[in-house]
Amino acid sequence: MKDRFWTAPNQLTLLRLIFVPFVIMNVLDHDYAWALGLFVAAGVSDALDGLLARLLKQQTRVGQYLDPIADKLLLSSMFMVLSFTHQIPWRYTVIVFSRDLSILVIAAALYMTTSIRDFRPSIFGKLNTVSQVAAVYFVLLFNVSPMQWIYGAKTLALYATFAFTTFSGIHYVLLTGERLHQLGQAPKIEDK
Repeated sequence: MKDRFWTAPNQLTLLRLIFVPFVIMNVLDHDYAWALGLFVAAGVSDALDGLLARLLKQQTRVGQYLDPIADKLLLSSMFMVLSFTHQIPWRYTVIVFSRDLSILVIAAALYMTTSIRDFRPSIFGKLNTVSQVAAVYFVLLFNVSPMQWIYGAKTLALYATFAFTTFSGIHYVLLTGERLHQLGQAPKIEDK
């Protein structure tokens, strides 16, 4: 277990967790160039840990849980701090947190009360993550280089975040309902 925890992909995920407070501190200090650089470095580490896990055949259960936790912690923290600094309107942060909190509560309840253990994101959840990453990236980039095309990209990414966050949340609830219905239809095995 210890050896599987310290794989190269898991170390990159842990490194991404270490980036979180430093990105936040740089945003609060209005040092957006450093914040952007660290945010991009975190994104590169995210791509690398997935690639290394597949290439080195070092996919671990802890990595499957740790990777999305690191992503959510980084993105949620960025939405929160960028709303506090008036870079992202609060409505986007509220919808992001509402979806993530709802999914967390539903997943915890299912984990404790059913045999469902597969909580992989759907294509809509992945599109949601991409739109959130793009939104944070363009908000930070606009603070470094306030050009009109970056402002347009930032606005588009925020609209996409709102749409995909809402749609993926609804999709998750519907998918969960379908899985619970299938679970109820499955034959029950009784212990003798």
